[in-house]
Amino acid sequence: MSQPAPAPLPVTRLPGSLSLVLPAYNEEANIEAVVRDSLATLPAYADVYEIIVVDDGSRDRTGEIVARLAAGNDRVRLVSHERNRGYGAALISGFDASTGEFVMFMDADRQFDIRDLRLLVPFASEYDVIAGFRMERSDPLHRRVLAEMFNISVRMLFGVHLRDIDCAFKLFRGDLLRGLPLTAPGALINAEIQAKARRQGARLQQVGVHHYPRIAGEATGGSPRVIFRAVGETLALWWRMRTYRPFESVRRSRPVTPRAASGVDGHRR
Repeated sequence: MSQPAPAPLPVTRLPGSLSLVLPAYNEEANIEAVVRDSLATLPAYADVYEIIVVDDGSRDRTGEIVARLAAGNDRVRLVSHERNRGYGAALISGFDASTGEFVMFMDADRQFDIRDLRLLVPFASEYDVIAGFRMERSDPLHRRVLAEMFNISVRMLFGVHLRDIDCAFKLFRGDLLRGLPLTAPGALINAEIQAKARRQGARLQQVGVHHYPRIAGEATGGSPRVIFRAVGETLALWWRMRTYRPFESVRRSRPVTPRAASGVDGHRR
């Protein structure tokens, strides 16, 4: 006689409201599915939540689709850039527009699954930054090589030791994130966030998440233009960080509770 299936584990809820920021550039083939999946998933984790899509000057119907979704659901908000300003600028606009006690961001290309939020939420009460890392990266070889080279340079220049600095699946304490003076317009935004959060004494937890092949749309992160711009931004940020001083207004102590689990790295940064 077969055994009954085990009961699902209880869902851990966030101790506060949540803002999900989705930067999007020419994602008409993906954005509606991502927003609808988020609307179906987030109520399990927060009573109060919002989904902020930043249309970074898309040349397709991305903005039109999000505007339609926002008209039908007041939890969806559209922030529009008249021209393409870069990935970092899109995230900064989304962070500035956010109101949640917690802020998460995720790429809008369907390479991440919003349901993996369940892996991050259990650490939200103790940590300021919960950073996902891709357990199996579904990208071409050349992009994986470039990513590892960038990870090494960030460790050397900024003392930031993340397994996957550019993983676009992260959860933050909202007041910490909004209190950071972020300026990187492009791909360096993740390194800037982590370098400045580290100076604030933020507590960091790393958690493995799933990563899926892109099934629609076109990736732009590995283009030579983006890479050369990232090199210039890296050197400029390194120079600025030499004199950067953390803001006392966004400091907050956290209890130090050791925690270890499979696929999880805990660090104080």
